[in-house]
Parts: sequence; C-alpha cells; structure tokens
Amino acid sequence: MNPFPLILAAFRRSRLSAIVFIAVIALTVTMGIAISAQERALRKGSGTAADGFDLIVAAPGSHTDTLFSVVYLDPVAGGLLQPGTLAGLMAEDRADFAAPVGFGDSFRGDQVVGTTANLVGHLSGDLAEGRMFADRFEAVVGALSPLQTGAVIEIAHGDAGEMGDADHAGDHGHDHHDHHEGHAHDEHDDHADEHLHDPVTVVGRMQATGTPWDHAIVVPIEYTWYSHNLPLGHAPGDQDRIGPPFSPDHLPGVPAVVVKPQNFAAAYELRTRYRDEGSTAFFPAEVLVELYAVLGDAARIMSALTLAAQLLVVVAILAGLLAVLDLQRQRFAVLRALGAPGGFIFLTVWLYVWLLVMVGTVLGLPLGMLAAQVVSGLITAQTGVSMAPEIRLAELRLIGGLIGLSLLLAVVPAALIYRRPVVEALR
Repeated sequence: MNPFPLILAAFRRSRLSAIVFIAVIALTVTMGIAISAQERALRKGSGTAADGFDLIVAAPGSHTDTLFSVVYLDPVAGGLLQPGTLAGLMAEDRADFAAPVGFGDSFRGDQVVGTTANLVGHLSGDLAEGRMFADRFEAVVGALSPLQTGAVIEIAHGDAGEMGDADHAGDHGHDHHDHHEGHAHDEHDDHADEHLHDPVTVVGRMQATGTPWDHAIVVPIEYTWYSHNLPLGHAPGDQDRIGPPFSPDHLPGVPAVVVKPQNFAAAYELRTRYRDEGSTAFFPAEVLVELYAVLGDAARIMSALTLAAQLLVVVAILAGLLAVLDLQRQRFAVLRALGAPGGFIFLTVWLYVWLLVMVGTVLGLPLGMLAAQVVSGLITAQTGVSMAPEIRLAELRLIGGLIGLSLLLAVVPAALIYRRPVVEALR
C-alpha cells in the first residue's frame, strides 16, 4: 500500500498547522546555520586581514589593543614607542622595512593613517589607480573609499572627520605648498590647536586588501607628525622630504611600527630583541589565537544553546503534530477497521511527521546561508574586514543530526497512533 496519498490528504486537512511547523523548524535551523557559518567567516576574515602585518612593535601594553589599532584601525589610547626604539628599528638589517604608524585624525568617519610608502606597497602591491604620495600633503586612499583621485580634503583632528569640509575641486589642494614650503617645526605651533588640518590631495588608490585599510585615508607619517605639532623625522634643512631614511635626532614617538622581517628566523630574532622594558613585539597570529580561543568557547556555547533550542522546538512541534493527528484519529481507525495493517498506519504517521521536520530543516540550510551573508555584509561594511561565509561540514553535520533526530522522535506520535485501540478511536 502507498502511504503518500494519505500523507498528502493529512497535509491538506491541516495545511496551516503544517506550514507553521515547517516555518518554525526552518527558522530554528536558519539561526543555527547562520551562527556556525558566521563564526567561521569571522575567524577567516580577521585572520586574512592580519596577514600583511608580519611583526608589530609597540610600547609595552596590551597586544590586543595594539592589534586592533594597527590592523583593524580601531585606535585606543596607549603609550608611544620611544624615538630611540623607532630609530633602532629603522636601522635593522634583518628587516626589509620598518614602517611607523600614526593615528589621531579622520575624515567623515574614516580613519586617517600616517605611515610610509613601504607599508602601502606591501599591503596593496601596485596601486589600483594614480600614484604614491610624494609629499607631506598628499594621500592614498583605500580601495573602498568614496574619495576620488584629485579630491582635496580638510582632515579633522580626532573622530570628528565628518565635520571636515567637503572635498574641493581644482587646484586648491596645491595652494598650501607655497604657504608651508621651508617652514621649520616651530613655525606652526598655533596650527596644532586648530580643529581642521592643512588640506590634503588624494593622488592614488590602493588595491583591495580585504581589511579596514580599504576605507582608510593613508598619508605620509610626516603629515601626522606635522598636524600634531611633533618633530618631522628629518633635519631642519631637509623637512620637505618624506619617508626613510629618518634622522634619529628628530624622530617623535609613535603608537606602533609594522616590521617586515627578511625571513622566518629574522622574525623571531626581532620579536625577541624588541621584547624589553621599552617595547613589546608580537606576531598578530599570536593575539588572534588567544581571541579565537575565547571566540571558540563562545561559539561552542552558542552552538549548544542553538542545538538545545532546536531540540525543544522539534519536541514542541511533535507535541503539536500529535494534537493535530489526534483530530484525525477516526480516519486512521476507519482504515484499521477496513483491514489496513497496523504497520501501514505506523509508517504513514511516521513519514508524515518526519517529512515535515525534514522539509523545514532543508529549507533552513539556504536561509541560514543567506542570513550569514547578510550579517557578513553588515560586519564588512562596519569594520572593513572582508568575510565570505560558506557551508562546510559543521553545518551539514548540524542538518544531518537534526534529520536523524527527527527520525527517532517521529516514532513517538506514530507509536501512539498505532497503539490506540480501534474501537476507542472510532468513538
């Protein structure tokens, strides 16, 4: 005997209840899939974002704070690496380059980062358009910055970048060269107290890096020092040039330095060398492993809670289905009275319950993937960290486990219907 006509009839008879049950199961599965896929995408995206930062040297303090400041451009207040340490790093023959990184300015909410062309080239490779900055008042923007090459912007101190003037057109960005040409450091003391800094011209755009630097505005480190009334890193007669070599006697402190070691051995040597009373050095992966351990614990707790919620939902739905099927008990009793085997009734009820759970579970898979993609898009837009959630074995295992569990739990209403006496059910 074919049970599917009876299953279809039962669905039609209680269509609304069946649809609600399927929707609830699909929603529960969606949440589990989204949490699992998003947690893995966050790990992968944050790890990829740190790949370009081989070794970070900073003042003694929290490695996590420094990592978030340098890699994820979420600066926090902290100590400064002393000029002598910076000078030592710049002279290291075991490093391909050592790029100081400075913060403190923004434009319309986007971070303005001061550094050297070495780091920009390391992160981006060849520029997507334009050229590298060649003087103190030029900038290169990240791949996702709305600013266009040629735009002139007035950078603001701190996080008030959205208060900066709109970018100007034409040659206005070059007017400041005549005004500041040859000025010594002590000639702009009053400038540091102004809310807006000198205009900067955008001259290039980086390739996409999949990091928060894609939204950044990158200026020469000398601009950051200049705008904060600090020494410019060069001797008084050489202050119009940018980039290394710097003059050790004219360097200020910096929040951090990104170092590109020559090789694996040099990386560990530099890491050991600059872990002393005046500085700390670390690989970003070290900090991420610790963060992932915490994140992993939280993810396991969330997964356990999600699994428990799914189990409770399935149990509740089975109870609801049992109530629905109880309303159709006379139909099954009539079939039994007409000679239908008890095993056939059991199989029909079992398949009906299991199919509802399975349909909801299967629907939850693409919905969960869609939810993870939406969340990843929101996080990427907010942080700049590129994320690409994927369905992997963990999600398939979750789906398989729920379907397998429903195979067992569906036995309960099937057995109750099967065991009910025909005479009692006909009343």
